[in-house]
Amino acid sequence: MTFQIHQTSGAGRRATLTLPHGTVETPVFMPVGTQATVKAVPQQLLEQLDVRILLGNTYHLYLRPGHEAIRRMGGLHRFMSWDRAILTDSGGFQVFSLSSLRKVTEDGVSFRSHINGSSHFFSPEHSMDVQIALGSDIAMAFDECTEYPADRTRARTSLDLTLRWAKRSRDHFEKHKSSVPWTLDSAQGSELRAQELQGATPSLFGIVQGGMFADLRRESAERLVEMNFPGYAIGGLSVGEPRELTREMIATTLPLLPANKPRYVMGVGYPDEIAEYARMGVDMMDCVLPTRAARHGLLFTSEGRLNIKNRQYAEDQGPADPACGCMVCRRYSRAYLRHLMAAQEPLSAVLNTVHNLAFYMETMRRVREGIAEEQGARSREGSPTGYV
Repeated sequence: MTFQIHQTSGAGRRATLTLPHGTVETPVFMPVGTQATVKAVPQQLLEQLDVRILLGNTYHLYLRPGHEAIRRMGGLHRFMSWDRAILTDSGGFQVFSLSSLRKVTEDGVSFRSHINGSSHFFSPEHSMDVQIALGSDIAMAFDECTEYPADRTRARTSLDLTLRWAKRSRDHFEKHKSSVPWTLDSAQGSELRAQELQGATPSLFGIVQGGMFADLRRESAERLVEMNFPGYAIGGLSVGEPRELTREMIATTLPLLPANKPRYVMGVGYPDEIAEYARMGVDMMDCVLPTRAARHGLLFTSEGRLNIKNRQYAEDQGPADPACGCMVCRRYSRAYLRHLMAAQEPLSAVLNTVHNLAFYMETMRRVREGIAEEQGARSREGSPTGYV
């Protein structure tokens, strides 16, 4: 993995993240493909939206169809016919959400499947083995996501455990990362692509925790940086805390992370939030919001949020967003999108999701262009002639 910064504007930066399965322009929003699919959207449409990296869920893929089955089929890229980059989470957040079905110990987490109640155990080492079997470009260290609200004693205990797990994750990952199933990785079975991947290995990011306590966040970041991960994530946010507190924790943590490595905030957020966080210096973000909201009829537009289920759109022949050039807004009316929702047609989820993802991708594109333009303007102002 390489990370090259091209332009900066204030704290924001425009960069290129080069991974085994392609390059990613940052700041970037990563759609969530929980079960080897971004819900309702086939891979060719994701490519048309210029999605360069998406997120896969270790917990769900471990349970179904199973990480060893995916390994035998050549890895997650080949299994889901996706030649571009993939980041996998560690499974920690999903296990955290199973509060009534899990037990946390020093060794790891025992939990019951939400599918059939079967018993399972995740340790840092096992999480690494599952992610290596999936063959993602970026894997995440196994962590405990601290709930909100949590008092200081709880946050302290959780942080210490996460830091110990981070070291175990790193040590195990470094020993076994070369066993990723990339030999026949390409969706087309290209021998040339397989040769390109020979010798390439995935990267592991550490995750900053510490609840909503700035000093614990600071300690977490500093101790993770000492472990020298290739990249760092800020986790444990968007778990019910006020937005102002989310922003405060991000602002507290970002300056403590290496400027020459990618910085990822997990599980955020609304379009205005991801644009704000990118300008603060965040390079990578993900969230289920654009896809989940789409399935409930909530569309994000340049004019604000639009609930397509509202009766006022029953005969509205305009596009969902007049300023949007996506395939949905170019072709379909609000009236038609409302009809699909009312009739509970599967196409509703497809079109709504494509539009929302297009809006998120366009939001990030504009942030990247804004950073480049602002640096260009500063350069022109500093030159004797006004030109560079």
